[in-house]
Amino acid sequence: MKILIAEFAVGTDIEQSLIPEGAAMLKTLAESFVRGGHEVYYPSAGTEIGVGTSLKSTAESFKQVVERDAKKCDAGLLIAPDGMLPELNRILEENTVNLGCSPESAAYCADKVLCTKILKNAGINTPELAEKAEKGKKYVIKPRFGCGAEATSLVTEFQKTEDFIASEYIASEYIEGKHLSVSLIAGKKPLILTVNRQFIEFGEKEGRERENPEINRVSGIKYNGSLTPYRTSREDELCETAISAVKCLDCFGYVGVDIVLSELPYVVDVNPRPTASLFGISRVMKEEIGELLLKNRFGELPDSVRIEGEYHFSKDMLGELFGKN
Repeated sequence: MKILIAEFAVGTDIEQSLIPEGAAMLKTLAESFVRGGHEVYYPSAGTEIGVGTSLKSTAESFKQVVERDAKKCDAGLLIAPDGMLPELNRILEENTVNLGCSPESAAYCADKVLCTKILKNAGINTPELAEKAEKGKKYVIKPRFGCGAEATSLVTEFQKTEDFIASEYIASEYIEGKHLSVSLIAGKKPLILTVNRQFIEFGEKEGRERENPEINRVSGIKYNGSLTPYRTSREDELCETAISAVKCLDCFGYVGVDIVLSELPYVVDVNPRPTASLFGISRVMKEEIGELLLKNRFGELPDSVRIEGEYHFSKDMLGELFGKN
């Protein structure tokens, strides 16, 4: 089969800081599909991953390249910022078989307010959205339409002014606990891949953020890699929570569910696309992620996967391996 894998950072070169993570996911997927005997094509604005065939693209032409080359392929997969994923997935599935989430599901996950409401209505624990700060509490400030830890801060005070609302930031209660994620393939029969430990760093920033003067006492939140798998006696609880989350959001394909494990598991984000954890998973999972994604769409998934050993990587390590050529 001919497979199109379109990763936004590699295909546009807009956010160079995101290229190492993007290239790591892209190469992991491409190598897996190629090992399965498939041809892989990917848009690139300059980054080469050493496998598959690159398709010249730019920030301006990325959508057109996806549309044009999806027509020539048997299936495709998109990795893009949450806010752009619904539109790009729509373009993809209008022109080939989409191995990932539907545009509608991607839109549910992209909107943190809507996603929180859907999860809560399904009885899934999520951090409470906050309208105002209370003394002695901590809050997470992040874009309403954002992904990962990008532009995310930990604060003790904020004011929900017109400017704050206009900038489309939201505030939610901060939950103390272990930062984990569950990687799974969602579909007719959800398949758990691994539980992962997320390494989250809190760094001091200036007292006020220039972009949002309504926020002060700020610590930056930075993702710096993960450990796969993370062994815990509460694995069943975590996996059940993740499966419930992807079902109520109608996700399909590879999904990463970010969870803070406290007295209860709290879902803090649902990523309806491949995540950086896949880089580690591919090094401990005996099955090929490419074949699993194809079986999920065209056949039937196994009941479980085989995991041997463990793998830890940092964001700095990805930078060394996949820094822009």
